[in-house]
Amino acid sequence: MTNRRSMEDKLKIKISIAERLYPLTIKRSEEEGLRNASKKIEKLIKKLEENYAVRDKQDLLAMCALQFASQLENIGSKSIIADADIEKKLENLNQLISKNLV
Repeated sequence: MTNRRSMEDKLKIKISIAERLYPLTIKRSEEEGLRNASKKIEKLIKKLEENYAVRDKQDLLAMCALQFASQLENIGSKSIIADADIEKKLENLNQLISKNLV
């Protein structure tokens, strides 16, 4: 029964990236995210083609991967800083509460 349910939750789609089709079997809940990601990649490839003399799809895909990975790194760094700020504020708040309870 569980195996049948997991098959029903799966969806077969084709994603186009750099003029190639990639057949995928995914969870239904992943479809929108994958299609949006594919659109972002295609948009960035087009932008790179228009702004640079690069025509090799492999080079364009590498440049896309680098740009997206760089964005993820920046988001991760900001998240770590924000977490540290929140932790410090919570610590200060905890100290204030402790002082006022005594």
